Amino acid sequence: LHLYLYIFFISGNNDYCVTYSSQRICALKGSTVDLSCSFTYPRGYTVTATEWYYWKNQAWKKISDDNAGRVSYCGNKGNNCTLRITDLREEDSTSYYFRFATWDYWKDDYSISLTVKDVVLEMEPTCVSEGNRVTLTCTTKCSLDPNPEYSWYKNGQPIENTNTNSTVHILSVSSEDAGRYSCGVKGHEALLSPEKTLNVTCKYMRCTVNC
Repeated sequence: LHLYLYIFFISGNNDYCVTYSSQRICALKGSTVDLSCSFTYPRGYTVTATEWYYWKNQAWKKISDDNAGRVSYCGNKGNNCTLRITDLREEDSTSYYFRFATWDYWKDDYSISLTVKDVVLEMEPTCVSEGNRVTLTCTTKCSLDPNPEYSWYKNGQPIENTNTNSTVHILSVSSEDAGRYSCGVKGHEALLSPEKTLNVTCKYMRCTVNC
């Protein structure tokens, strides 16, 4: 009798599985991400509980009602265990894992690693004399697309007729180029980089913008 129960326990565990669509996810700060996963269990069993955990301060912590508002469970007690996090923040960068209960808990051996990155605008130089050159570079460490395109903004408004590359050159700066610049990834225009200000020193009295 004891041998029979031991064999049943081992084979039963093999019928429990949690599968993540991706174990490494990178998303932009301020965006929404789905930690997509599914789970299976033996036929005839009933799922009694579903739980997500995240790694913080060297310990696994359960995602509970305290996380309500930005974090929601989009799954069910059938086979979907997707977790959604909105308005992503840098502190959301950590590991997550899911587990569920039938007659006993079964935990997956793996977890999802989430990395949250900002869009960054680099400007060189930020203070320039009229007629000189300025280079603007838009970067993000998230690989959102194989060949991402970028949008460019000045004083909060889209810059017309600008290329969609990650780098823009202003070859001969004038006083009209002075202002606040930002950039974003195409398809994620609501998530712009922090602004950087271009200051222009002038050759003529008509120009009043100074570094």
